[in-house]
Amino acid sequence: MIATNNLSLQFGKRVLYKNVNLKFTPGNCYGIIGASGAGKSTFLRLLSGELEPTGGNVEVTPGERMAVLKQDHYAFDDVEVLRTVIMGHARLVEIMDEKDALYAKADFSDEDGMKASELEAEFADLNGWDAETEAARLLNGLGITEDKHNLLMKELTPVEKVRVLLAQALFGSPDILLLDEPTNHLDITSIKWLENFLADFPNTVIVVSHDRHFLNQICTYICDVDFGSISLYAGNYDFWYQSSQLALQMTKDANKKKEEKIKELQNFISRFAANAAKSKQATSRKKMLEKITLEDIKPSTRKYPYIAFQPDREAGDQLLTVENISKTVDGENVLNNVSFTLKKGDKVAFVGPNSIGKTMLFKILMGEEEADSGAFSWGVTTTQAYLPTDNSSYFDGVTMNLVDWLRQYSRDPDETFVRGFLGRMLFSGEESQKEAGVLSGGERVRCMLSRMMLSGANVLLMDEPTNHLDLESITALNNGLIAFSGTLLFVSHDYEFVDTIANRIIDITPNGVVDRMSTYTEFLENETVKEQLREKYGK
Repeated sequence: MIATNNLSLQFGKRVLYKNVNLKFTPGNCYGIIGASGAGKSTFLRLLSGELEPTGGNVEVTPGERMAVLKQDHYAFDDVEVLRTVIMGHARLVEIMDEKDALYAKADFSDEDGMKASELEAEFADLNGWDAETEAARLLNGLGITEDKHNLLMKELTPVEKVRVLLAQALFGSPDILLLDEPTNHLDITSIKWLENFLADFPNTVIVVSHDRHFLNQICTYICDVDFGSISLYAGNYDFWYQSSQLALQMTKDANKKKEEKIKELQNFISRFAANAAKSKQATSRKKMLEKITLEDIKPSTRKYPYIAFQPDREAGDQLLTVENISKTVDGENVLNNVSFTLKKGDKVAFVGPNSIGKTMLFKILMGEEEADSGAFSWGVTTTQAYLPTDNSSYFDGVTMNLVDWLRQYSRDPDETFVRGFLGRMLFSGEESQKEAGVLSGGERVRCMLSRMMLSGANVLLMDEPTNHLDLESITALNNGLIAFSGTLLFVSHDYEFVDTIANRIIDITPNGVVDRMSTYTEFLENETVKEQLREKYGK
């Protein structure tokens, strides 16, 4: 068990939370949610002991082992992948190293034999004999194939390293598991595997995630970081959201009646206070007024940007034709004879584990890369806007403020118009004077979305648009794309995002594409598709 006792954290005058008292018990999964900057990841750092609170303390049951998803992708570069995973259980690795050192001694003594015997017993108690098997199972489940298990970590891609570090955190069934955005860089197959793993996990899980479907699948409790505190609610994310909205509406309705009563009293006082015949009654009503106090509805720190894409004109029937496009990157064939025709109103989600292939396809369609073979053609009535997964070229080293940055892409250069647009995207007041080069990842994505909205394009291409966004921005973008009247091609690993927007799914495979007009759920439940995915991924 892990608990917080009057936990408080303050940076200067800013109070993140004060006197937080929570208890996290085995068999439950707790989802940490809150507005951007509310302190979700910081709370995990307090629980792990990485950060000291300014008040109160964190209490962990003695003898319980805690595992944390590490963020340093270079810390294990010179370590083999399989051993990196096993290093998630520090005591087990310590025993393994001690045993190896003892058995390597040329003058192995009786004392060494007794020590080795003790180590062997503890090694067995910790399931050491099954360590490599368990580590391999975790790696396979997260998409790291066996041919990479004995490589050094530095030989893996950054995405693969993230998955190995996740396997490391999961290894050895820790008593307390702290996960910060564990679904980042996972494909849907790996996310589904992780959901099943955590659903069966017998101990305590505390997780920060912006993936709504993931939170719904695994959470038994939601911890809402807001109003300078952390409140605990039973249920998953959807249950929290719906019940919180209902409670807010009930409070508004109750206050509305009070407001109507106060208005009635104020009108009476205004009309009759100067009337001698009625002054006594007016005084009585004024006393009644003073006794009525509205229950404050605290304004949530959550802010939703306004995201709406309005095409300047409707596209014709001929939108996009792709014929046998192939592309090899660093010796790997990432696109192999990809062909499809885009129809007006299509909202196409490109899925599958090969993120390089999907990104490369979008770059080819936008003219940033050339295919090795094949061709494509856009309809003459189409205009395209593109959100790349890597937007650094738009911001790195840029010193102009956001007003001037966005003005570059606006047909109306008037500063009032640009400022108003930035305000809708949560860059109000002094925020609009920030230098573009110092923005956070989420702020950069919001700026790129602003750029797309100003384009008036009738075809949007988006490569992982929810990366770096908080739940509020994801919700706003989700709703904006559902309402979008044009055509959309997008890549996302956010299940709910894909399932609620896409009406067509294209899975890019080594042998071409699996193409279905369906929702994402229907696509995954299709028996033909299931068989194709089993053949392709061995799952």
